[in-house]
Amino acid sequence: MSEHYPRIRLHTAHGHLLMREGMSINFYMRHSHAEVAQAVKSSLEVYLSAVGLGAIGRYANDAGEWRFLDDAGWEFIRHRLLHRDKTLMTLHDALNGEYRYRFEYYGRALEDPSWGDRPGRVCAMSFWLPTEYLEEHGPGRVRELALELAAPLPFCSGHAGLSFNGETEPLSMSGEARALCFRHPGLDIPKLEHLSCELGTRVRGPSWLTFLGQPVLGQLGGVDELRAQLASPGSTVQEMEGERAVITLGKWPEAGDTEQGQMLPAYRELARVLEPCLYREERILRPASFVEDIHRWERRFLD
Repeated sequence: MSEHYPRIRLHTAHGHLLMREGMSINFYMRHSHAEVAQAVKSSLEVYLSAVGLGAIGRYANDAGEWRFLDDAGWEFIRHRLLHRDKTLMTLHDALNGEYRYRFEYYGRALEDPSWGDRPGRVCAMSFWLPTEYLEEHGPGRVRELALELAAPLPFCSGHAGLSFNGETEPLSMSGEARALCFRHPGLDIPKLEHLSCELGTRVRGPSWLTFLGQPVLGQLGGVDELRAQLASPGSTVQEMEGERAVITLGKWPEAGDTEQGQMLPAYRELARVLEPCLYREERILRPASFVEDIHRWERRFLD
């Protein structure tokens, strides 16, 4: 247990882990996969160097079958990244159901006519870390790692912070999981596949680290304007090469706790600044009550 976030372990009736608290670092690029493949490979290498090759042990082949990563598997991964117009890639923990480490990538061919009129398509990538990594290495090192991952990427936006890591979307679950989403607003709900189809140049929402590239940074007035609007203690705006920036909300990522009055005022302040560019989910083929929950969660820092 940390003073900055709760320890969450949700299990099935048979004892299998469904979801846990963790961290995710995410980037969205309005470029086709062929244009960013080398940059994606570079970021993946940074991640693997930081967590160790032993942290990642399985991948899905072209048939969707899970395989343990060996030398031939890594060669397959490199070829899939560098020699295809589009690719879907998921690399998992060595052991099933741990939800500690993961690399997930949706490499889209944005010009592909089969998508029709879907201007929100992006190439999207996510890196998972367990909170044990954060505690062992400290938030300064995790922030440094996120910047290293971001460096080669021509992102429109990105975010890094606490998240619900697992296979099941917590808002779709009843009871404790759903309640935790609203109790701890600082924990993101990873939805990479959906966002890769819909996000475009909008922003997912405020997080511990919020990365802004073009055109979003320009639409918000640039680095100086952001600095002028963010007055919360610990909030900083750092300029990055290539007309990009990262906003940091304090030394540690925070989960918040609405039952304890921990409302994350710095996150709420940033949400108001980002509001003109915030993403709102629209294509939801679910019951009305679920749609209401999603929109309520998206506005958790605004209402």
